[in-house]
Amino acid sequence: MKIMIVDDDPLVNQSLKIILEQDENIEVVKMCSSGKEAVAAFPECKPDVVLSDIRMEDTDGLTATEEILKIDPSAKVILLTTFLDDEYINRALKVGARGYILKQDCASLATAVQAVYSGQTVFGGKIVERLPDLLNRSESFSWEEYDITPKEREVVELVAEGLSNKEIAQKMFLGEGTVRNMISSVLSKLDLRDRTQLACFYYQRIKI
Repeated sequence: MKIMIVDDDPLVNQSLKIILEQDENIEVVKMCSSGKEAVAAFPECKPDVVLSDIRMEDTDGLTATEEILKIDPSAKVILLTTFLDDEYINRALKVGARGYILKQDCASLATAVQAVYSGQTVFGGKIVERLPDLLNRSESFSWEEYDITPKEREVVELVAEGLSNKEIAQKMFLGEGTVRNMISSVLSKLDLRDRTQLACFYYQRIKI
């Protein structure tokens, strides 16, 4: 698994590299000192996961995430920061980051990277606790209005719980391809881009 690290502190870059490469399946292929540098390097490096700081003097991590997703909508970006900031968390959800983790939780970083690589969305424990307060959820939602079937509804709920396609398939006794097709169908019906937006939609509009 190829990883790009983005942080304007060289010591942080090196420390994260050491932590991640303790896992023999992880290779850090690029370390960047700004969001601008990361956006420029992304097409050539083609990392499986980008791990980026948010606050940087040049292009910040949130803006870089947006730019990278314009280059490759399937890109997987995890934002790593010391700040439990509501505005940052909201923006991270909106721009399509696959994870938001506090640097204090770096001991579990390799596990988070593996989870995002496999298709899950990962948020640190303290961030998850704040999601209900951050998302303005509707009091009611009509699945029928969007022509979403009971099976598709179950898939949406499992995606929101952070399960991968393989895990959903095992839980629902379906083929992985069937799950993938059902998710694509729901994304089309709800006019959403990816699994991250689907999970956000679920917590914002559906789960009370």
